[in-house]
Amino acid sequence: MGRFKGQCVVVTGGASGIGGATVRGIVAEGGAVLIADLQEERGRALVAELGSAALFHHTDVTREDEIAGAIALAEKCLGPITGMVNNAGIVGAVGSIMETTAEAFDHTMAILSRAVFLGIKHAARAMKPRRSGAIVSLASTAGIVGGQGPHVYTMAKHAVVGLTKSAACELAGLGIRVNAVAPGGTATPMIDALAGTDSQATAAFIAQSSPLGIACMPQDIARAILFLLCDDARYVTGHTLVIDAGLTTGGTPPPFYSQDADILLHAGLRGIAATT
Repeated sequence: MGRFKGQCVVVTGGASGIGGATVRGIVAEGGAVLIADLQEERGRALVAELGSAALFHHTDVTREDEIAGAIALAEKCLGPITGMVNNAGIVGAVGSIMETTAEAFDHTMAILSRAVFLGIKHAARAMKPRRSGAIVSLASTAGIVGGQGPHVYTMAKHAVVGLTKSAACELAGLGIRVNAVAPGGTATPMIDALAGTDSQATAAFIAQSSPLGIACMPQDIARAILFLLCDDARYVTGHTLVIDAGLTTGGTPPPFYSQDADILLHAGLRGIAATT
């Protein structure tokens, strides 16, 4: 039946892109998934596609009660949660650090950093009684090196990497593993929307900029997430798995310090940009 038979996973931002690919992968391997997302139409369409193994819950990850509510609903309707994927994201504040407003900073950090903290917090509370579970958060190559994303995005993704290590230290004693993935440029529907291109054009552009000469697709990141969620990774915690075709091994990263910078080169641009 698959690696996730009898398991229940909550995926924030699970209606499309990397989240959607992760949801499909879990269900394909026998698991049940609660999709916690703001994208009502896409989320419900995915549930219709996958059937009773999937459930949609309208969730604003900037609100702690809604994250906690999504986890509670998953446990009520699908069973005790065994996994949590903190995937919801946006581009956020774009532009010079000299022009970025505090409001844009706060909004970006609320979704990309604070929401991950809250997701780990409430998933750990739910997993604690059973002393087992796996949590995976979405970082980015912007969380590994500088120049891979806008300033606040970069700060938030570095925070995800640091929190992954810190939370893993505390929760290991409870049998809960905490890891992250750091994607390079990935061809997602939101990249298409941001660039005003179709999926083929986006994939072709990413392939041209990839050291391996191929485009990273949502399924490539989802496979890594599934590995970290399942028992195949039972001895892995506190780790950030970089999936970038070797981009961060060297070379000169693209500039991201102006409003006009080419955002397509960045790994983790998922969601709607909140400009300065």
